[in-house]
Amino acid sequence: MKKYLIKSATLVNEGRSYVADVLINGKRIERIDTHIPASFDMEVIDATGKYMLPGIIDDQVHFREPGLTHKATIASESAAAVAGGITTFMEQPNTNPQTTTIERLEEKFSIASHSSYANYSFLLGGTNDNLEELKRLDKNACAGVKLFLGSSTGNMLVDNEVVLETIFSNIDMVIAAHCEDEATIRHNLEHFKSLYGDQIPVSAHPLIRSEEACYLSSSRAIALAEKTGARLHVFHVSTGKETTLFRNDIPLEEKKITAEVCVHHLWFTQADYETKGNFIKWNPAVKTASDRESLWEAINDDRIDVLATDHAPHTLEEKSQTYLQAPSGGPLVQHALSALLEAVREGRTTIETVVQKACHNPAILFQVKDRGYLREGYFADIVIVDVNSPWVVSKENVLYKCGWSPFEGTTFHSRVTHTFVNGCLAYVDGVVQGIHCGQRLTFNR
Repeated sequence: MKKYLIKSATLVNEGRSYVADVLINGKRIERIDTHIPASFDMEVIDATGKYMLPGIIDDQVHFREPGLTHKATIASESAAAVAGGITTFMEQPNTNPQTTTIERLEEKFSIASHSSYANYSFLLGGTNDNLEELKRLDKNACAGVKLFLGSSTGNMLVDNEVVLETIFSNIDMVIAAHCEDEATIRHNLEHFKSLYGDQIPVSAHPLIRSEEACYLSSSRAIALAEKTGARLHVFHVSTGKETTLFRNDIPLEEKKITAEVCVHHLWFTQADYETKGNFIKWNPAVKTASDRESLWEAINDDRIDVLATDHAPHTLEEKSQTYLQAPSGGPLVQHALSALLEAVREGRTTIETVVQKACHNPAILFQVKDRGYLREGYFADIVIVDVNSPWVVSKENVLYKCGWSPFEGTTFHSRVTHTFVNGCLAYVDGVVQGIHCGQRLTFNR
């Protein structure tokens, strides 16, 4: 493999920003220093005035393969991911067939080994009837176990309390949970059907999948984790009320209960349903401006541990249906970092906090080996960003297979110029390089 010498970048790493040179040799970072002389066997990249970040580790994506490849594939979405500075992803189990057995888990790893531009792992899905399969799982085999505690498809909804407590008591790895109370959602849905029939407006979505539905489910999951000692990670927290459930008085390494927030809950509010409609229909729902502010507060004071995307593409045709028919979810991996850096520009947070929550903390939380930091000896998963390069999101520059983005028409002031995955230049100046550089994650468990 080639050697790359990146000169005069502003590194953002482990709580500080400073100018340095970085030498990549093979798959790893060989040296970080104030001045590294170039030699004939190096390709030199001048990064003066640009920021260098560790590659983002996105702990929640839906890349739709196998079985839903009309929406997306591991190849198409990992290409969009590296264009957005995401060098590692953890993919969710609600594909077709669902990833609820070790055999199906390994089938996904096989697909990714031939097609992924980014590093990868997967979560094994828990159900009401696959406890024995979960017990067989090697804790180093994948990122963790995923439980849907709110509406899902097929048998992915875990609503048997005895089974749920047994899973929490027996699984010695991260249990990631989608928390929304099913009974509350169904009650709210029936209320709005009585008002509107089949023509419920999308603006009712945050009232159907309400604050109370989220809080009830999250608080119950946390109580069960406290009772059993399980390692619980609550995905996509969407309400200010839920942030009160999490603590910031101990280091992340000591936490048994952690939380993630996703970019769309930090960007959009319920006022945006008027113009965006089903294209910002997610589960959990985008909620109020007050909720959004509370989520930012919880990021900045360390009650929220991880920033992620919940990238979940659907086709334009699917999203253009009526509210009841349109599926929830949207594509985000290509634009998440630019959106977060826009928030930095607006003073909502700092670039050091973004790196902590999107790069360092996922590596700590999931115990990912040799990734998530700019460190000598670590894998060269690196992103270079120009923070003074405005661009407008349009269908013409979207890389998702579904062909659309909820950010269309948005001007971002930051863009990714280079992405390295395992020392391989995977993306440069608007072009994915066509090299499947991704590797299966290993863990320090």
